[in-house]
Amino acid sequence: MSTTPPGGPGNTPEHSGEYSPEYLDSSGPATTAPANDNKKRLIALGAIVAGGAIVAGGAWAATSFFATGSQPAEALPGSTIAYASVDLDPSGGQKIEAIKTLRKFPGFTDKVNLDTDDDLRERMFEEITKSGECEGLDYADDVKPWLGSRAAIAAVDLGEDEPTAVGVVQVTDSGKADEGMAKLVETCGGSTGAEDGSGDDAAGGTGGWVVDGDWMVIAETEDVAQKVVDATDDGTLAADSAFGQWTGEAGDDGFMSFYVAKGAAKYLEDAAGMGSMLGVPSPLGAAPGSTGFDENCITEATTPEEMEKCFDESADDSTGGTGSEELPAEVQQMINDFDGAAATVRFNDGAVEVEYAMSNYQSDFTKFLSSEEGVDMVSDLPEDTIAAFGFSLSKGWAQGMLDYVKTIVPDEAATIDDQLAQFESETGLAFPEDVETLLGEGVTVSVGSGIDPDAIANGGPGEIPVGIKIKGDADEIQAVLDKISALAGPEAEQYLQVTEGDGYAVLALQDSYRDTLESDSGLGSSDLYSKVIDDDAQTVLFVNFDADDDWLVRLSKDEPEISENLAPLSAFGVSGWVDDDVVHGMLKLTTN
Repeated sequence: MSTTPPGGPGNTPEHSGEYSPEYLDSSGPATTAPANDNKKRLIALGAIVAGGAIVAGGAWAATSFFATGSQPAEALPGSTIAYASVDLDPSGGQKIEAIKTLRKFPGFTDKVNLDTDDDLRERMFEEITKSGECEGLDYADDVKPWLGSRAAIAAVDLGEDEPTAVGVVQVTDSGKADEGMAKLVETCGGSTGAEDGSGDDAAGGTGGWVVDGDWMVIAETEDVAQKVVDATDDGTLAADSAFGQWTGEAGDDGFMSFYVAKGAAKYLEDAAGMGSMLGVPSPLGAAPGSTGFDENCITEATTPEEMEKCFDESADDSTGGTGSEELPAEVQQMINDFDGAAATVRFNDGAVEVEYAMSNYQSDFTKFLSSEEGVDMVSDLPEDTIAAFGFSLSKGWAQGMLDYVKTIVPDEAATIDDQLAQFESETGLAFPEDVETLLGEGVTVSVGSGIDPDAIANGGPGEIPVGIKIKGDADEIQAVLDKISALAGPEAEQYLQVTEGDGYAVLALQDSYRDTLESDSGLGSSDLYSKVIDDDAQTVLFVNFDADDDWLVRLSKDEPEISENLAPLSAFGVSGWVDDDVVHGMLKLTTN
């Protein structure tokens, strides 16, 4: 059975900013609400059961996990182009990991104070309805008997001009789910059917849902929800090979999962054309001001209808009524090359992880970052390093980057060349030769132990333990730095002197830190580094919160509340690497 409450015309994706629980507010006795209010209430209620973990508080969602078993992808068609799921199951290993991790932070314990046996769905429901709305609605009687633990929000391509936004909620009892959803709407200020009792969309629907087996699909109208359900007859998202490929590339399951399909690229293409139509400088290369858009029209518009007419007239005047704009071939190729992306958020061994994978649709850029030289350099930094960033660069990278930028903004290519020529004339620096020499084959920027705010305040930059190591010829690098020194003046010259240390050129503000960097050390073999940096990394960012006598806690000691919530942090790492046609990334934050 499906139910569609009545009301005004259906919402569209561009009005999604109205979909907020704030529409549940009321200030008087329950009365029949206007159609639009009913619609907003239903969308808000849909947010409670479908997107509540995202809308109402990551704190609740952050204690859940993506368990094995049925998933919302089974209730969505293969034409789904974007998907975000969450699991609110109150049991499982990841929940235990999450609770153990989050309870280390006093702020979480004070504000949330979740225990392992708490029903996260109930806590979320209480948080959303604590303002006093939905009086008379009881979670144990009206929601718990039918609400499952898994939910998702998604965008589905149903062949329309824009994707269709839907929510999917797991249900444990289909009959009670239909009744329970109807009571949610009625109790919270909406109505459960047309005034004539027919429940027909034609009578004026405010939104709708369809219960199909173990899932409830919530959409703009019941008719749209039914279309989504019917579309699964041609194949589900869960059975789609691309979905399986990209979610697999994103690693082990977690408590949240995200997916973007290749089909989403066509909407990016449409957006790029729309940006050009409006005369907006497009990052995808559309020429600004090429459409004859009348800025006075939108300035003088006093109603939404008049503003919309401005856009319609602009499209007719500039593009023959199609609103389209041809993209540069290189940009079109990048869109065509995008095959998909996915990400997973999980708890693991006292750490929270975000792992992602996406198609390497920018291979002309990423090919210059495929060496592990920069990561090897980070591994050779002192073990007590506070923070470090390392990357590698293949020969020809500077010219390659310039060519890449020109493909993004082809109409500015000639201007870029003119500006570079002027830059070379004024500075004496040669591009790309000097830039490639300066950064060599790999670079690390690091901060060492010994941060003393008082010493820095009194002694200046020379007291800061910051340094740079470059894989390259020290003499050639110094020659480039000499050109920069001549431009920067004598005050900068003392900081632009390199020394050579075991094949690297070394720059440092502090003499003692320079000495440390000139020889190899063992950061890469430390336990903390190994916990947060992936073995396959080609680009690395590493932060050690435990180093230098808990430097972050020490520096924040004058703010006790902040300091005690920073104390549990141990290390943070970001790893990036390219594996053939896939770009991988991993973010890890560990606690003590």
